[in-house]
Amino acid sequence: MTIRADDRWPTLVPVGYTFATIEELGDGVFRKVRQELGVTAFGVNVLVLAPGVVTRPHYHEEQDELYFVHSGRARFALPGEARELGPGGLCHVESTTPRQVTSVGDGDLVMLVVGAKGGYVGRDGQPADPAKLG
Repeated sequence: MTIRADDRWPTLVPVGYTFATIEELGDGVFRKVRQELGVTAFGVNVLVLAPGVVTRPHYHEEQDELYFVHSGRARFALPGEARELGPGGLCHVESTTPRQVTSVGDGDLVMLVVGAKGGYVGRDGQPADPAKLG
């Protein structure tokens, strides 16, 4: 809820925020970002794959996925195409499109994976008073 203090800066009801690092999320392939940070608007995990690891081929019934390669190299096998991406690479896969990811570099592949359904909500950013920020 927004209560206007003046025309320039709204007074916002406090909401939550959390911080973490990949290392703080524990060990293993799936690092549960959503669970650890309390994210409820979309699914999000970090995947950490050792060199040579091949994920199971899969698709989703409802949620699209966005893959962001943080470090390492990923090979995405998709219907009719395979593509290799390095750090900074992005791959969007619609829900029912089969996909398989392979870690093809010399070091661990670290990817942020975001899943969601229901579409884009639009540009809803509003100005905030910088004097009230840390």
